[in-house]
Amino acid sequence: MEILGSCITVFLLSLQLVSSMNNLTVLPGQHPNPEAVAQHVHRIVNTSLSRREMLSYTTHEDSSNCVTGNPIDDCWRCDPNWRLNRQRLADCAIGFGRNALGGKNGRYYVVTDSSDRDAVNPTPGTLRYAVIQTEPLWIVFPTNMLIHLSQELIFNSYKTLDGRGANVHITGGGCLTLQYVSNIIIHNIHIHHCYQSGETNVRSSPTHYGWRTKSDGDGISIFGARDIWIDHCALSHCKDGLIDAVMGSTAITVSNNHFSHHNEVMLLGHSDDYLPDSGMQVTIAFNIFGHKLIQRMPRCRRGYIHVVNNDFTRWEMYAIGGSGNPTINSQGNRYIAPFDRNAKEVTKRVGSSEGNWRDWNWRSEGDVLVNGAYFVASGEGVEVKYEKAYSTEPKSAAYIDQLTLNSGVLVSRGNNLGKWTSESGGDLDENSDMFEDYDEYSGSHRLRSNHSILQSFITTLIIFLFHTLHHNLGVPM
Repeated sequence: MEILGSCITVFLLSLQLVSSMNNLTVLPGQHPNPEAVAQHVHRIVNTSLSRREMLSYTTHEDSSNCVTGNPIDDCWRCDPNWRLNRQRLADCAIGFGRNALGGKNGRYYVVTDSSDRDAVNPTPGTLRYAVIQTEPLWIVFPTNMLIHLSQELIFNSYKTLDGRGANVHITGGGCLTLQYVSNIIIHNIHIHHCYQSGETNVRSSPTHYGWRTKSDGDGISIFGARDIWIDHCALSHCKDGLIDAVMGSTAITVSNNHFSHHNEVMLLGHSDDYLPDSGMQVTIAFNIFGHKLIQRMPRCRRGYIHVVNNDFTRWEMYAIGGSGNPTINSQGNRYIAPFDRNAKEVTKRVGSSEGNWRDWNWRSEGDVLVNGAYFVASGEGVEVKYEKAYSTEPKSAAYIDQLTLNSGVLVSRGNNLGKWTSESGGDLDENSDMFEDYDEYSGSHRLRSNHSILQSFITTLIIFLFHTLHHNLGVPM
């Protein structure tokens, strides 16, 4: 009996150990019902689009022009006095990162010094001095700035970078590191030409600095962090990823950004074997994946990834990849395949045979597939199928254009989108050589001239006619 009792005790302890290991995948900030979050995103998008449709029939032209149908932008941009309440932005996030507070209810910190000479003892007035503070801060910029980082910029929790009203570029070593922090908002910032740095001491709080090994050179590195919102940024030309989220990061929204000129765009998840990343939840919405991108838009390991209403304008290898059985919910995106016959597939299961990935939950709903693009779906109750479209459904395409119209860094004529002060001074002419190595496509949203709209229409019409002839008349491709 004693032996039997000992065996039962060992068995129960083993069950507790297994349960504890499983609980490692339940992360702080992880939502218990990710499908409900995805459905909520759809509801608020539909509400915003319906409101725009209704206003388009009114005589109030200013109101209809303001309301874009994009629920994030419509939340704050329609207020003509938004400059007087910048922190209203913190109420406008959607998806898994919607609870990111940033520096809400904290003091405003004005960056007056664009230098970054000392990563251990930063100068008051610099950006580095602001982000390491322990208190919530809403960080703003009174004029255009190029901030060239000497080392990775390590954030403390409860910070907002608010670049509205100025043309702010961050380059150099690092660049932005969100490690074991929460409640970060990064808004309206150019982040580009980031390279590896490290092998030196870097301060991470007013009371701590430590030795940093060599960084990867990501644009934004999210490491064991939660409640993160990256909105209306332009990212390009970095050494490693433009955005990487690993090591149990969750509750993240990446929205309204413009990505360009990069190989491995976005990595979500540390490794196939790192169980805590099963609790990773990321919303990717209203972004433009633009010129000269190759792969990883994103590349997912474990977790639940909601990819909704983005415009994938081309890729060279694939758009969305994954391993380690992630859930990928692709809804209402436009995928425009490259002309390479061997790169038409949107999806890629990395290092996995079909026998392994047939049960992975990858689904495509309402996506617009152009130029021969196809999405290979899989999962329980879903027969593996090759979603393919020979034409662009006009209504869906119009919504994609509308929802991503202002993606990237927001600019206005004269770059006067609401300065922090009325006498900002030092404005750079748009032809300044300050950003001469930063080409025109790396920046903000697409310019919607009459010519570009006509060109887009003609391209879509040609694709439609071409595939219709192929489908109905058997004209060889």
